Amino acid sequence: MTLAALRPRAAEWIDGRAIAARLDAATAAEVAAIVAREGVAPGLAVVLVGEDPASQVYVRRKIEACARVGIASSEHRLPDDTPQDALLTLIARLNADPRVHGILVQVPLPAHIDAGIVLGAIDPGKDVDGFHPVNVGRLSTGTGGLVPCTPLGVMMLLDSVLPDLRGLDAVVIGKSNIVGKPIAMLLLEREATVTVTHIETRGLADIVRKADVVIAAAGAPRLVRGFWIKEGAVVIDVGITRMVQEDGRTRLVGDVAFDEVQHARAVTPVPGGVGPMTIACLLANTVKAANQKK
Repeated sequence: MTLAALRPRAAEWIDGRAIAARLDAATAAEVAAIVAREGVAPGLAVVLVGEDPASQVYVRRKIEACARVGIASSEHRLPDDTPQDALLTLIARLNADPRVHGILVQVPLPAHIDAGIVLGAIDPGKDVDGFHPVNVGRLSTGTGGLVPCTPLGVMMLLDSVLPDLRGLDAVVIGKSNIVGKPIAMLLLEREATVTVTHIETRGLADIVRKADVVIAAAGAPRLVRGFWIKEGAVVIDVGITRMVQEDGRTRLVGDVAFDEVQHARAVTPVPGGVGPMTIACLLANTVKAANQKK
């Protein structure tokens, strides 16, 4: 049976909030089991360097999410001029702390700090963002490890409407280390045929038009237009940009022209699609790290 034959009359909205809520419920149950078994809750340490307003919002949301599922969180706020060595000393202390099962360093970091060095200093077993080279290597070889949160959430959203990806043509728009490349590896692991595109890709619309699954993660508002999407495809929109409207108000838009893709089988809205899954997967990764500790 083709994807088009399975398509409803209008594109199904893939409700990221509802799926994230179900994942949070499962995470809370796992946290309760760990507490009953070991007498201590999984712990997540969040490190924020500087006063970036968006980063402060993200950190607050993560701390609040921890409280909802019973994870013990600790917040470490450092001034913008914190030396890199001081940040590395803090990470070493968190690595050695048995009460800390997950460590998250909020990015972006100030310009004088090398993010690669800092993220590489986190114990791979506590790297709940999945950015450490060891976890990247495990993902690329299909040998476990902690998977980056947004790609993990994308796969869960796909599973909600399309659990069998074998043989399907998938196009990933964007090749970032945080989203595009990990998603491509996860799709390959599920035996989809994957094309990764980027800013230098020629004939992007024609490539996308052949896809059964489209993952848009370019950070380019309304890049993917309706005529790019074939009948019955599944579209996951990772992009999110705050745009100023003519009346001066702002609204969040994705990489996909949502109003133009109602001939798709299913599509994620922005907001309310991928976004809620990222934090839910962070919490799930923290519990996974706690369960895997030696």
